[in-house]
Amino acid sequence: MSETMVTVEEQAEAAADFTRGLVAAFGYEAEVTTRREDEDTVIVDVSGADLGLLVGPKGVTLHAIEELVRTAVQRQTEGRGARIHVDVGGYRAKRRAALGQFAMGVAEEVLASGEGRALEAMSASDRKAVHDAVADLAGVETTSEGEDPRRRVVISPA
Repeated sequence: MSETMVTVEEQAEAAADFTRGLVAAFGYEAEVTTRREDEDTVIVDVSGADLGLLVGPKGVTLHAIEELVRTAVQRQTEGRGARIHVDVGGYRAKRRAALGQFAMGVAEEVLASGEGRALEAMSASDRKAVHDAVADLAGVETTSEGEDPRRRVVISPA
C-alpha cells in the first residue's frame, strides 16, 4: 500500500486525461475540463458539437463513461479517491431540471387525487433529483422502493 496520497487536483487531471483519450477513441473532438464541486468532488465537463452518442438513451452511455473514468482514477488512489462525475454538454443539469419539472407535475396530481403514484425505475442520481424537487412541497412526501436496478420513487400524500 502506498503512503503517498494522490491529491484531488491530481485525480482531476488523471480523470480529464482518461476522458480525453476515451472521447478520442469514440472519434470525437471535444473540450474536456474539470472543476471542483466541493472539497472532494470533481466534475469532468465534456463540451463540443454532436456529442449525443456519449450521453446515450437516458444517459446510459454517460453513466458507463463515468464508471470507466472513476475506475481508472481509483486504480491510482487504491480506492480512496475523490468522487468523480462526468457531464457531457450539460446533460446532467438539463436532466435534473426536466426531472424536477416532471416530479412537480406528478406531485400536483397526487395532491389533487389524494392517491400516491410510483414513477418508473431510475438511477440513484435521478431519484435524488425527484426527492429534492418535491422536498419543499407541502402535502406530499417521497420514498424510494424496490431494489436496484428496479428502484423507483413513490410520491404520496403526506
